[in-house]
Amino acid sequence: MNEWLSRINRTLDKEVKLAVTGLSRSGKTVFITSLVHQLLHGTETSHLPFFQIANSGRLRGTKAMPQPDLHIPSFRYDQAIEQLCGEPPRWPEPTSGISELRLAIRYISNNPLTKHISPVSTLYVDIIDYPGEWLLDLPLLELTYEQWSQQIVELCKQEPRLSLSEKWRAFLDTFNPSDNVNETIIREASVLYTDFLHKCKNKYGLNLLQPGRFTMPGDDLKGAPVLEFCPLFNIHENDDENNTIYTEMKKRYEYYKEYIVKKFYKEHFSSFDRQIILADVLKAFNKGHPTFIDMRDSLNMVLKSFQYGKSGLLNKLFGLKIDKILFAATKADHVTPEQLPNLETFLQNMLANTHNHATFEGVDTQTLALASVKCTQAAHATYQGQRISCIKGVPIESNKPIALFPGEVPVKTPLPEEWIKDRFHFLDFKPPRLANIHGSGLPHIRLDRALEFLLGDKF
Repeated sequence: MNEWLSRINRTLDKEVKLAVTGLSRSGKTVFITSLVHQLLHGTETSHLPFFQIANSGRLRGTKAMPQPDLHIPSFRYDQAIEQLCGEPPRWPEPTSGISELRLAIRYISNNPLTKHISPVSTLYVDIIDYPGEWLLDLPLLELTYEQWSQQIVELCKQEPRLSLSEKWRAFLDTFNPSDNVNETIIREASVLYTDFLHKCKNKYGLNLLQPGRFTMPGDDLKGAPVLEFCPLFNIHENDDENNTIYTEMKKRYEYYKEYIVKKFYKEHFSSFDRQIILADVLKAFNKGHPTFIDMRDSLNMVLKSFQYGKSGLLNKLFGLKIDKILFAATKADHVTPEQLPNLETFLQNMLANTHNHATFEGVDTQTLALASVKCTQAAHATYQGQRISCIKGVPIESNKPIALFPGEVPVKTPLPEEWIKDRFHFLDFKPPRLANIHGSGLPHIRLDRALEFLLGDKF
């Protein structure tokens, strides 16, 4: 009964399921916390000028409601906002699995067909938070174990993966894939491969890490045998016999695709209406050209998967119809205000090719630079007699505010030789101290534009 009611509400624009994910350390938890806080306080201030329902005075209020899916962990907004508004304030702890939160947004209807019958309407918004690592598993569904192994082989021929994978690759040379099944060898190989993925993520900020559950398993899969496999090099046709290391690795890979990846998309993606994907583009500038290439390829892989024509993977497998996707470059407060158009344009250029295909297939996409919680202020300084723009904030590893010019954001991708050391040095900052957080929305940059794109057409 509840499922049918939900379908009716979605058909009548009474319910929206908004999926939120992000590439590694992109600020997903902060984004959801700020979005919820902006809506809860949307009637109290004019902090959402581009969110038309709030700006026009039609927003009557927002209230947190019991979530519809009782088997999904709750997004702990209360804990996150307490951390942000503490003394001293701190960034909320990141989530490690899927979570959900429901909001009821009450508003004055602007629909000429219904506003005279029921002038006040309610839109239910379910916000589903899940790791971006899981999203990057989707392309595995179109790859055989052999094809996937070959892709990893090619990736590991280039730095930094070449050096980071050395210990794992050396272990692969100690056994033959056609050897009889040996659980100790399989477990050790998977541990070394997982360690390699963690190094890629933590040291270089790489995102294209598959399988995604190896670095972000969620509480339900920690220690499960389904996460004990890895790619193999030098696979030969005559290795494909029963009870070999190769066939066991292949079996677990196929099981992972069928019961972990497909299950996640069938259970959750079939109900998603809108999707936002967050990316910390500035991190890629700091880390260098290989990290940028990795982020670009990851984002384009995601966008390609979301194409909804007859050839679109999600449509072929699950009949999904997510109609809007927002790609957001986070931490827009870490650059000077005049650099915001550059940050946005750079992200657009990163996605240009696959973006055109997605829009052709009917997906409404947008790219946006935003800051979920603004933790710097615009400032000016004089350098060699010239007045220059700066930002002022408290660096994450300091207790004293500083003013600095963080550097220019290029519009086009620099050539590999132009990624010289220390060309980019975008700092991370502590959250601001907030005196009256319960009387107004969190300070932000362009979060109201994100709300308008994702929800504005529903009011």
